[in-house]
Amino acid sequence: MNTTRRHALLLGAALAVSLVATACGSSGQGGSETAATQSAAMSDADLQAALDAGGTITVMAWEPTLKQVVSGFQAKYPKVKVNLVNAGTHIDQYTALQNAIKAGSGVPDVAQIEYYALPQFALSKSVADLRAFGADKLDGTFTPGPWNSVRSGNGVHGLPMDSGPMALFYNKEVFDKHKIAVPATWEEYIAAARKLHAADPKAYITNDTGDAGFTTSMIWQAGGKPYQVDGAKVRIDFTDPGTRKFTTAWQQLVSEKLVAPITAWSDAWYKGLGDGSIATLIIGAWMPANLESGVKAGSGKWRVAPMPQWEAGGAASAENGGSSLAIPEASTNKALAYAFIKYANVDEGVQTRVDGGAFPATSAHLEAPAFQDKKFPYFGGQEVNQVLARSADQVVDGWSYLPYQVYANSVFNDTVGKAYVGGTTLQDGLKAWQDASITYAKDQGFSVQ
Repeated sequence: MNTTRRHALLLGAALAVSLVATACGSSGQGGSETAATQSAAMSDADLQAALDAGGTITVMAWEPTLKQVVSGFQAKYPKVKVNLVNAGTHIDQYTALQNAIKAGSGVPDVAQIEYYALPQFALSKSVADLRAFGADKLDGTFTPGPWNSVRSGNGVHGLPMDSGPMALFYNKEVFDKHKIAVPATWEEYIAAARKLHAADPKAYITNDTGDAGFTTSMIWQAGGKPYQVDGAKVRIDFTDPGTRKFTTAWQQLVSEKLVAPITAWSDAWYKGLGDGSIATLIIGAWMPANLESGVKAGSGKWRVAPMPQWEAGGAASAENGGSSLAIPEASTNKALAYAFIKYANVDEGVQTRVDGGAFPATSAHLEAPAFQDKKFPYFGGQEVNQVLARSADQVVDGWSYLPYQVYANSVFNDTVGKAYVGGTTLQDGLKAWQDASITYAKDQGFSVQ
């Protein structure tokens, strides 16, 4: 068992014990209101008073542009000291955070938590409900996908930091060489995959060896809603029409060996993106900076188009990745912590991050002419943000993650992943994933509907 998966299993089990205990008897994912949220929300004047008084807070995060945000925040509020701690990315940080919460020592005041993982921390009441600081009044500040991702029940358990509305990144040089039109539908995408691989057996439309985040995002775009969550009550059903729409299409690519058997973020993946043997990516809006820094050989060759649609003329998208900044309940300096995340995710810090290459979650920044009209030399001068911002407005409503999604994702390759090496289908793999997720839920005391 690899280290990442082992951490995920341990984190999932540790969180499950506490989250089921705290959720029982509550309504909605967020549970009952705390005394803090029942009272009047902290005003801007209260936050300013905390900033004037000063103090020290610790921010646990791995997102690189936060370094510049911290510098800007401390320059504006010189009485506040921010310790930025990188405890590792994704699972590594969540394990460190949960260990600190359990030990009652070393808990940060602010933590970066991805949208798919936030429900676990929210349901266990490990993160504060930010309505106590007036966060609910920020409704309309963020695009729908990220805003919905930080809300559970009536609570707001983080402020969106970035977002990952999906798009089609494609190698124009490869498409032009083989006279392949940019696909507007998934049917056209499959046809393009066949044409490309027939013309060059070493070239593939994309890569895929099984990825939970990609699969759930694709199901999301197709209108699937396999997860229904109400506090400690969960329902999992991967037989819904949206899921089947995805598996029926994607199975053709897998069965016909039209996707490169290369794992994303590996050295072989970067090489394939650079030499044209991987011709497209269906991925989140945070990808441009990764291509620019990691695939220099692709400069000038890549372009961005809307995500292919399930029906001609459609306008549906989904989120793929993205993080919030949340405040652990154990923080002893919540007012300063909230002032920081508001600065980082609503106020001046947003532009600092955009200037550093981040893709924002705030509607105002996405709609700004300077953002939308920015030309990207890497993408042949294309105004890429116009495509990505439009995708943010087209994210399908109603998606939910499990309150133990970190654990569920850790067993994806043991179930659905088998479909990529033969012997089963994607739909059967999803049934196995469903069964494993249900078994885990029952073992941890969730009520399965």
